[in-house]
Amino acid sequence: MSKIRVVVVDDSALIRSLLTDIINRCADMTCIGAAADPLQAREMIRALNPDVITLDVEMPKMDGIDFLGKLMRLRPMPVVMVSTLTERGAEVTMKALELGAVDFVAKPKLGLAAGMQALGQEITDKIRIAARARVRRVSHLPPAAAPVQAAGAPLGRLSTEKIIFIGASTGGTEATKDVLINMPADCPAIAITQHMPPGFTRSYAQRLDGLCRIRVKEAADGERLLPGCAYIAPGGMHFSVERSGANYLARVRDGEPVNRHKPSVEVLFQSAARVVGRNAIGIMLTGMGGDGAKAMAEMRTAGAYNICQDEASCVVFGMPKEAIAAGAANEVLPLDQIAAKVLGHLRSTGAAGVMHRI
Repeated sequence: MSKIRVVVVDDSALIRSLLTDIINRCADMTCIGAAADPLQAREMIRALNPDVITLDVEMPKMDGIDFLGKLMRLRPMPVVMVSTLTERGAEVTMKALELGAVDFVAKPKLGLAAGMQALGQEITDKIRIAARARVRRVSHLPPAAAPVQAAGAPLGRLSTEKIIFIGASTGGTEATKDVLINMPADCPAIAITQHMPPGFTRSYAQRLDGLCRIRVKEAADGERLLPGCAYIAPGGMHFSVERSGANYLARVRDGEPVNRHKPSVEVLFQSAARVVGRNAIGIMLTGMGGDGAKAMAEMRTAGAYNICQDEASCVVFGMPKEAIAAGAANEVLPLDQIAAKVLGHLRSTGAAGVMHRI
């Protein structure tokens, strides 16, 4: 197999050197060019036709976001952003994912050289995933909100009886957004685990909160899960659900990675199977690997209704594919049909839905 050909774009000579070394140490990839700014990068891309580029967010002459926007309109290709662990860096990274970047890596705050070397495995893993990802041309920024108006009666009491669980990884920030913007204000509580490092989930939640009719926030340990709200696992922490009487509560805990991830979809979905049972609706969106597949199958065994995103609409089909193979899916649907199917299923259960006590 031919090597993955990578162009590195960063205004820091140190970062360019470190990334070049990290890439060239892998037998399956090679750095074919390193550009100090987007203008150099443009010429390298034209001349070298790389498979993947790594792109710094803040650079001279043209910042990474402007360059990414032009690139995804004119010559869409897999891009892994190199971000800073700051509030501004997190906001800009969310914009980059919206524009079509496949994934991002966060630069360490301290000990840059040693820190980047320690991130070597993560960086090269994300380059490999990006090389296989489906990248689509982006003609413009998506609208601030364009929800599909859901037909049907209000959800009423079902909103307090049901919980929707979403798991996602690579490509999932935008896929989750596409589900949430179509949720009505009276929808059941939504619990989300999106693979994301510390420092980025707050900006992600704030961005979604401004786009959706429901409230979106980071999950906090011990809080009650309420209808009309979506709760996102904080980066670097596991998120699960517990029962307290008639209420569902969020549990946010540190711990060892599960399936190499923290937060892990497996942890959230296991709690759905154990605690929520047939009152759970599971959604597995785009992502690499198999995190959550086994637990999603456990959800189905416990009576949950599960939907997996189909291959054609995924950036990376890994997580839905593994869940389908595990027998976890009741339905496999394109992304743009998932929200409507969830709402239709909720209404079809009618007032007969009764809180499942385990």
